[in-house]
Amino acid sequence: MLLVQNIRDNKDAYSKALEKRNITAKPLLEEAITLDEKRKSLQAELDTILADSNKLSKEIGKLFKSGEQQKANLLKEKTSQLKETSKTLSEELATTQDRLQQLLYTIPNIPHDSVPDGQTDEDNVEVFREGVIPELMDGALPHWELAKKYDIIDFELGVKIAGAGFPVYKGKGARLQRALIAYFLDKNTAAGYTEYQVPHVVNEASGLGTGQLPDKEGQMYYVTADDLYLIPTGEVPVTNIFRDRMVTESDLPITCTSYTPCFRREAGSYGAHVRGLNRLHQFDKVEIVRVEKPENSYVALDGMVEHVKEILNELELPYRILRLCGGDIGFTAALTFDFEVFSTAQDRWLEISSVSNFESFQANRLKLRYKDANGKKQLAHTLNGSSLALPRVLAGILENCQTPEGIKIPKALIPYCGFEYIS
Repeated sequence: MLLVQNIRDNKDAYSKALEKRNITAKPLLEEAITLDEKRKSLQAELDTILADSNKLSKEIGKLFKSGEQQKANLLKEKTSQLKETSKTLSEELATTQDRLQQLLYTIPNIPHDSVPDGQTDEDNVEVFREGVIPELMDGALPHWELAKKYDIIDFELGVKIAGAGFPVYKGKGARLQRALIAYFLDKNTAAGYTEYQVPHVVNEASGLGTGQLPDKEGQMYYVTADDLYLIPTGEVPVTNIFRDRMVTESDLPITCTSYTPCFRREAGSYGAHVRGLNRLHQFDKVEIVRVEKPENSYVALDGMVEHVKEILNELELPYRILRLCGGDIGFTAALTFDFEVFSTAQDRWLEISSVSNFESFQANRLKLRYKDANGKKQLAHTLNGSSLALPRVLAGILENCQTPEGIKIPKALIPYCGFEYIS
């Protein structure tokens, strides 16, 4: 969430920057400034009335003590009028504050200067590519056919149990899934990230804190009886660990990693491009989250990108990195890099990770601050990244590593899964 003072100081610059997101934001920014000015005026008027009321109350007490009952009663009538006025002002102030808060929830983050112009994912800019795309044998299969051939993922059984988008992993498929989770967590903890096990449901305050609400409410599963949401990503519960927290400068950076299942409704997507593991309602993901001082956050972002690159290099998968354009970047992000692995059997790129810097946007919603060396309170910067999302990594391994002997497991995973081939 943007700070109103920053909106006031940078209205034209913010309006211009938000054009990258293909939205006309100036009316929203001006409305936020107007509501804030009204809020300040109401607050000042209310403070004056409350001060006057307190002053009169003291005078009334003195008059009663001195026996001047008639004067005291006249002042009591005046204080009653002030109380009615203060009640009306308090209600109007609360309404104005709520309108301002709800408006600010609808304004996305300001894109970083390096975010390219563009409207769709076709306008994203490739900034890095690594690995050799393998030439597969004749008769190479997409992963959903390989899953059936080697009996490692049962999509039909998932439909029976829950519905489409809820696969059942079995045998070596389940072991490979578990191996990837353990490998990712070990890589992250070795890099200094502290592992957390977190709830897989969150309350509304947590969804608002990281920006999933109200922006992505329709994409989240909602547990009506308990007013809870199934998490769409581990970023939500992990980052909310620090909601309403004041940390000291020496605490930073704070680095976290967590494995969670993730749940997304992903309504309205059909076709071959979402077959198999390409798009699911439930999937596993290992996340990394950082809380940083503002001046260090972009160096930290580069470090997160390098960390994910190292993992993909060890998995021997061909991949590329995209800098997302203004029309494709997430609501809360200032800058995002997407990682995509090449699926040779499908002849297409599959997104497997997003690494983002939210600057102070989430921290303002979360009320996540730190005290600098001078004792001044500052908003921290938050970052997160997938390290990694499992379904498309698994799809990439199955498709790119298929041989006449079976699926050859990348060397880095053999100690975790205990086998060299799925055959």
